[in-house]
Amino acid sequence: MNKILSAHFRAYIQAMGKLQLDIATSSDLIGVETKSTGLSLGGREPLKNGSAVFALGGRINILKEIDQPALIPHTAEENSQRYPYEVLFRSLHKLLMDTAASEYLFCGDFFGEEFIFYDIFAGPFAVLYEHFNMVLPNCYDALGLMLMIRIVHEHQMVMFRQRIPCLDSYLDKVNTSLWFRFKLVLGMHLDSLRNGNIRILLEDDVHPHYVMQHYAEFIASLDVESLVNIDDQHGDGQLDLILGRLQMAIDDLLIKLAKTFTKPKLQATFLINNYDMTTAVLKKAGLKCERTMTHCMHLAYSNGQIFVEEMLLEHFNDLIKFVESQDSEESSSSAEKPLPTDLEPLVRDFLSRWKAAIKLMYEDVITTFSDSLCRKMILTLAHIQLTSYYKRFRECARRIEGSFNGSFNRDMFPVPYIFYEFKRYLKTL
Repeated sequence: MNKILSAHFRAYIQAMGKLQLDIATSSDLIGVETKSTGLSLGGREPLKNGSAVFALGGRINILKEIDQPALIPHTAEENSQRYPYEVLFRSLHKLLMDTAASEYLFCGDFFGEEFIFYDIFAGPFAVLYEHFNMVLPNCYDALGLMLMIRIVHEHQMVMFRQRIPCLDSYLDKVNTSLWFRFKLVLGMHLDSLRNGNIRILLEDDVHPHYVMQHYAEFIASLDVESLVNIDDQHGDGQLDLILGRLQMAIDDLLIKLAKTFTKPKLQATFLINNYDMTTAVLKKAGLKCERTMTHCMHLAYSNGQIFVEEMLLEHFNDLIKFVESQDSEESSSSAEKPLPTDLEPLVRDFLSRWKAAIKLMYEDVITTFSDSLCRKMILTLAHIQLTSYYKRFRECARRIEGSFNGSFNRDMFPVPYIFYEFKRYLKTL
């Protein structure tokens, strides 16, 4: 039986090898330049369900097929079907579980000695170990490895519920090997971000970078929450640590790419678009990656403040400089106080075009950002910041001796007017 089952599994593995669809190679990493192929699989055959190297797509459905019968190789080959390796992995282990459970129960009932089972299956286990020792070193598909870890976990639970412990040692060993390779491939992704060549990755465009698209899809596919319990049991909590390092590495890479733009406004635009896109991908996936999502939202907000400041300087540079100079001179008693005649041109200029400037800022935001929530965030920040400058400007006017009684002060409108003007444009988003 040892020889018969060994030959049986060896033949099955050989037949399944003809059905394998390769997904990733050693160059399919988050931080590797892919301008020639974009986000596609390049020259490799694309998956029929539309998923890619960094996005699970329909591959996640394998977890719903845990209890389905094993694939019949010649039937699949006749239909010209090819599968990602995790599909073959599940099928092989489904066949193993069915065969092992039957033999284990037979050995116990017929011989009264369960240990005979391990003599019979020593050969099949050796065949399977040999197979995995050949496959895993050449596996660069992190998502496939993650799915196989999940599959092993589900198979362990199936055997546990059936109270059949004959595969415990084998599945633990396979699980350990998968985790080792999984963390190794994640480390390769991390190194690709840390060692990314800015000159090669550089794109003269403030839209989301394809590297960030890779990262967003990758994080959404891994879904930290679904792996956290398994990671605590078998991964020693290292997955969460690696994902944290990936986050820091992508932040550093984005900052380097942003610095290639000469203007601070363009730098902020680039970072906002990338973090906003990542947040959108995670939300669309409906996951609970709260830490990553919160981190991206925070960075989008902080860069939004920079963008707004630069945008306001384009339209109200003289007023802002005046307000800031007055704030800095408050602590200096020897500073020369401005006269009402110094203030009047600023007031006239602001009153003559503040509405037109808000309209131009609205058009700028609409042109620069595509997401409606992002547009609302930027315009809201612009309203808050412009209101703050205008309040400070009015306070400066009151402090200037005699300026409050000047004729131009009658034209200075109440602060809420700015809110009402911005509200008109916010309603259109």
